Amino acid sequence: MNAFNSFLAKQLTDYLAYRQSLGFAIKTLSSHLRTFDRYLAKRENEPVLLPPLFFLELRADLNVEARTIDQVLSTVRAFFGYLVRCGTYTTNPVKGIPLLPKNEIIPFIFTDEQVDQLLLTVCKAIRKDSKYFIKDLSVYLAFVLLVRCGMRISEPLRLLKHHYRHSERTLYIEKTKFKKDRLIPIPKTVDKHVRNYLNVRDKIWGDHHNPYLLAGSRHGGLGYERIRQVFRQAVKTIGLDQPRRVIGHTNFSAPTIHSLRHSFAVNTLLRIKARKGSPQYALPVLATYMGHVEYRYTANYLKMIDADQRQHLLDFVRTRKR
Repeated sequence: MNAFNSFLAKQLTDYLAYRQSLGFAIKTLSSHLRTFDRYLAKRENEPVLLPPLFFLELRADLNVEARTIDQVLSTVRAFFGYLVRCGTYTTNPVKGIPLLPKNEIIPFIFTDEQVDQLLLTVCKAIRKDSKYFIKDLSVYLAFVLLVRCGMRISEPLRLLKHHYRHSERTLYIEKTKFKKDRLIPIPKTVDKHVRNYLNVRDKIWGDHHNPYLLAGSRHGGLGYERIRQVFRQAVKTIGLDQPRRVIGHTNFSAPTIHSLRHSFAVNTLLRIKARKGSPQYALPVLATYMGHVEYRYTANYLKMIDADQRQHLLDFVRTRKR
């Protein structure tokens, strides 16, 4: 399944098995090692111990984006570190090979108006057929939580019914990206959506012992794939579907579900600024609300440009490119 073709095939296979034995996922690792293996297999008369020059040529010859080249080099560097520990190499030949400069990433930011359009589109897509109604209503509520509370996609899908506390108007988010728990207050409008959803679900389905807040079936939770499908269709419907663009050393990201989280943060800071408040002073509260481990992650949102500025910058760069 993980066959390689170069003279390092056995070592590459052993390394994959070693990483897997440690509990690491190997899908991406295998892909990057295959890229290296194919390149090595095409080269003739390479010495058994590859010199640093080989990896400089690898970096120059790979016809992919800079970030992919860096990922391949980082993977290969770790592989040769493994060979050093095994005694095959005395030094790591990739250690001194610098990565390519990282592109500036400009995330896609939805305006408040576009967020409202997206929610309306998802709401209109709710099917009235009893077979699909509750599941589609669950999808809509998931989007409400994403755009109004800045959640990561995994967070609303993992919520259990007892995580919602109506008396306090809070949601308890358990073991998130950084294995942290947090308790967040939710806006009154979001609370109203949650209560309405649970009442409708109870009347149509009854309890059925489904522990999940967002039901994908009578007994199970909602899946990510359905959220992704609805998001893609909604973005197309409101005319915002666009590919990721790489112009020079700048990546203009396509709209993704995670863009809703970025948009929540940026638009929250913009509203604070519009009220003559200090976005800088609001960062600690926003960091706690969004579940950031380090304050600097939230501070990055101060550097992000809003949706209108982003579009103007993209238009300017595209014009200059011509």
